[in-house]
Amino acid sequence: MEQEKRLYHNYEKNVQYIHDYLAVDKSFDLVHLDVEYAGKKMALFFIDGLIKDEMLHYLMRFLAELDEGDLDTDTLQKLIKRYIPYVEIDVEKDIDNAADLVLAGPTALVVEGLDKVIMIDARTYPVRGPEEPDLERVVRGSRDGFVETIIFNTALTRRKVRDKSLRMEYMSIGRRSKTDICICYLEDIADSRRVETLKDHLDSIDTDGLPMAEKTIEEYLSGKTWNPYPTIRYTERPDTASEHLYEGHILVIIDGSPSVMITPATFWHHLQHAEEYRQKPFIGVYLRMVRFLAVFVSLFLLPFYFLLSTQPELLPDAIAFIGPKEVGLIPLIVQFLLAEVGIDVLRMAAIHTPSALATALGLVSAIIIGQIAVEVGWFSNEVVLYLAAVVMGTFATPSYELSLANRVTRIILLLATAIFGVKGFIISITLYILYLTNLKTFYIGYFWPFIPFEPKAFLNVIVRQPIPYDHQRPSFLNPKDPDR
Repeated sequence: MEQEKRLYHNYEKNVQYIHDYLAVDKSFDLVHLDVEYAGKKMALFFIDGLIKDEMLHYLMRFLAELDEGDLDTDTLQKLIKRYIPYVEIDVEKDIDNAADLVLAGPTALVVEGLDKVIMIDARTYPVRGPEEPDLERVVRGSRDGFVETIIFNTALTRRKVRDKSLRMEYMSIGRRSKTDICICYLEDIADSRRVETLKDHLDSIDTDGLPMAEKTIEEYLSGKTWNPYPTIRYTERPDTASEHLYEGHILVIIDGSPSVMITPATFWHHLQHAEEYRQKPFIGVYLRMVRFLAVFVSLFLLPFYFLLSTQPELLPDAIAFIGPKEVGLIPLIVQFLLAEVGIDVLRMAAIHTPSALATALGLVSAIIIGQIAVEVGWFSNEVVLYLAAVVMGTFATPSYELSLANRVTRIILLLATAIFGVKGFIISITLYILYLTNLKTFYIGYFWPFIPFEPKAFLNVIVRQPIPYDHQRPSFLNPKDPDR
């Protein structure tokens, strides 16, 4: 642990130390302002663009009205309790910490004769409005979403959860970036051991910074670097985050990212969507069944179709029509692999294409490239049909991370089937299920409650229960009051 560096007894030394520590002369946006109020020399350090100018001007004008001698005795208490009319004010006795805090946005006020620095948190960040997230849209429901500023995100969460046991604990991660982190949970519900475990994991992160924000933290928390499946769920919706708090989950909010991390999260959490709870229970069950079917199709349809196409003796007479009538100039497995790569290229192109040209891109790729590829014999019509069904299933997956992982798994299953036939198809699927069963998310089985099996919990996964009867919190979270 670093030793505390207290302020010097000399005012000029303190001011010069902070000035040199921040290298004010080498950065145009770092401001050092020398002033004198009530016969006391003072110095302000702040970052231009991260402070509320009108608030700082008001404070300076208020201090300028002080008479000489008003601060002769008990200077610190008079300043912070009487003469600086602002709600977010604190003192810092470590001069290095005070300088580091300036880089985060607060203003440091060094006063002659004081052995502490007064920190005035009059900062402001550029921020966009809380718009509806693109990946979690609903037909009917709230349109607000998290933004890139941590204090806005904590406020949106507090607005949804007005509970006295809601805890927002601050942390800072990154030796150089010193990124603000907030751990959010309901103390009366969340398992305290899991909270401490998560804190220990976050404390152990040793890195220069968090360039990719929540994704950088996930790589430290997941432990399995090459695991394609997400063990942490993300959401940009305050209502979704709040619902998970009520269940006993722990949120991690990172400054600079609109995606809030939900821990822990099993495989089934990534298949949930707010739209299911914005409709009547019966409709919610139907939507969930359709979504599960779509995800199942996106994983297993192509390998299964390839197996039946290459080994028609497996087909019963009733479905003997399955399989391409004309394979084309390219082997069937190569067609599938080229189409998979083409879909990913199209997805990347769509990300980098301006919105005004996105429709034109879709027309070019779907009509011109697809139709001509079939006409010249590169692809068969059946390949395009089944691939389209698989792509729709991929896009119907609520979690973007899970859809990418399923896409990689689909390619692996397809290759195993192409190389080893029926044995490859069966063994690869078996290994896939065993892998997910063995996977852990914060020491919890990734396939819970399917493996290990819990009937009531699994029923809640499969069927969207009516909210008045849905009183059961997930048992794997060890909630403190499961009976509410």
